[in-house]
Amino acid sequence: QVQLVESGGGLVQAGGSLRLSCTASGRTFSGYPAAWFRQASGKEREFVAVISGSGTVTYHADSVKGRFTISRDNAKNTMYLQMNSLKPEDTAVYYCAASNSLSGYTSAGRYGFWGQGTQVTVSS
Repeated sequence: QVQLVESGGGLVQAGGSLRLSCTASGRTFSGYPAAWFRQASGKEREFVAVISGSGTVTYHADSVKGRFTISRDNAKNTMYLQMNSLKPEDTAVYYCAASNSLSGYTSAGRYGFWGQGTQVTVSS
C-alpha cells in the first residue's frame, strides 16, 4: 500500500505560480510511477502529467505543456507539480496518484493509489 497526501493548493491570480507537493508513505515510493490528475467542477478527471519511478521519464498533457513541470525527490518520498502562468481554466481539484506501471498513463483507471486532492483556484 502507498498512502499519498497532497499539499500546496490555494488561490492565485491568473499568470501566477503554485507548487503542489505529494508526499508518499508506505512502500518505497521510487518503485511507482506517479501522476497528477485534476478534476474541475462538473467535469471528468483529466490527466495532467506523469513521471517514472526513477524520475527520468516524464509526460505532460498538451494543455499544460510548457507551463507545468512534474518532478520527484525519492529521497523525500515526494512528487511535485510546478505550475506557472496559471489560467482560470486550470481551476480544479488536483490529485496525485501512483501506479505499478507507466502503461496507459493517461487513464485514471490505471492508478491504484490516490491522494485526497488539493484545490487550486485561479482568479481572472
